[in-house]
Amino acid sequence: MEERHAAKLEICDTLEAIADSLPAGVDRHRCLVMAALLLPTLREAHAYEEQTIFPVFARREDRAGSVRRLCAEHVEDESLAEELTEMLLHVGHGGEIANPEALGFMLRALFEAMRRHIAFEREHVVPIARRAMRTPASRLTASSRRAPRADRGSER
Repeated sequence: MEERHAAKLEICDTLEAIADSLPAGVDRHRCLVMAALLLPTLREAHAYEEQTIFPVFARREDRAGSVRRLCAEHVEDESLAEELTEMLLHVGHGGEIANPEALGFMLRALFEAMRRHIAFEREHVVPIARRAMRTPASRLTASSRRAPRADRGSER
């Protein structure tokens, strides 16, 4: 997950550089590179998180809401990334930047959302997933069979 975070943060840095260079100083080759990398990188990272990390993190019921929110953020990020990919391809192939302010806003919206998402995962999800993945499988199986805390009555 840390490698995926690093890759996404590199993308954030590049998107920020593109936003900062608008309108006159935009590097069209950089736009093409980002157009090629953006969606595949996000989709692969999101699939890994949703299939491997989030199930470990969500073993406790009180984390289900966080996982739903993180998955919703994945959908939002990918949707914006699809729009940006089209715009980056247009710009990268020499197209006119009709509204530099709007493009800059979209770029900033995505990289800022991605950075916030990564910060939350680093602070909350990664430490828990790391501990759970170090726990022997026999202990994980036993702990997942226990009744949820809310059903234990007096332990609450």
